[in-house]
Amino acid sequence: MTTPFQKASEWIDAENAQDPNIETDQNKEYPKELLYSNRMYERLMQFEPNASEEIQIASKAQHICRWKVARESYPMDRVGYLKWREELKKFHAKTTSEILEKAGYDQTFIDRVSFLIEKKLLKKDHETQLLEDVICLVFLEYYLEPFVHKHDEEKLKNIIKKTWDKMSEKGHQEALKINYSEENLNLIKASLGL
Repeated sequence: MTTPFQKASEWIDAENAQDPNIETDQNKEYPKELLYSNRMYERLMQFEPNASEEIQIASKAQHICRWKVARESYPMDRVGYLKWREELKKFHAKTTSEILEKAGYDQTFIDRVSFLIEKKLLKKDHETQLLEDVICLVFLEYYLEPFVHKHDEEKLKNIIKKTWDKMSEKGHQEALKINYSEENLNLIKASLGL
C-alpha cells in the first residue's frame, strides 16, 4: 500500500519533472527543478538523517513549479526581487498544500509544511533553520560555481557572506566540508575572513 509520503513525493516529482528548463548533471539532463528537489532531499538526509516527514516534504517542494512565476513579471530592481521571492514562497506552499491534501495528510501536517516552505521564524524555529541550512548547503555545493562566472568579486563576497549569515553553526561546519574548487574555497575564505 502506498503511503501518503510516497504519494506526495511522487506527485511533487511529477510536477517538477514538467520544468521546461534543463540542467546537466554528470552528463545527464534533468528538468531543472526536479534536479534541485533531488539535491535538496539528498542533502537534508545526509545532514539530518532523522528529519521529520514535514521537513522532508518541504525540502523536496522548496522550488516546486518555480518556472511558473517568472522573475521578469516583477520590476527588475531590489523591491521587485523581494516581492517575487515572497510571492514564490506563497505559491510553493499553496501548490504543495494541494498535493498533501490529495495525498491524505491532515490540516496540521499541511500547515506545518507550509510554515517551513515559507521559512517562518528563521533562526527561532529549529526546522525552519534546518531547511535554510540545507538550502544554503545546496547553493554552495552546486550553484556557487555558475554564480562565480556571472558576478564580480565584491558582489560574490556579499552573496557568500549573506548566505553564511543565514546558517547555523552546524551548517557552517558542514559547508566547510564541501569539496570546492581551489578558486571558490579561496573566495569563501576571503568573504568570511577565514
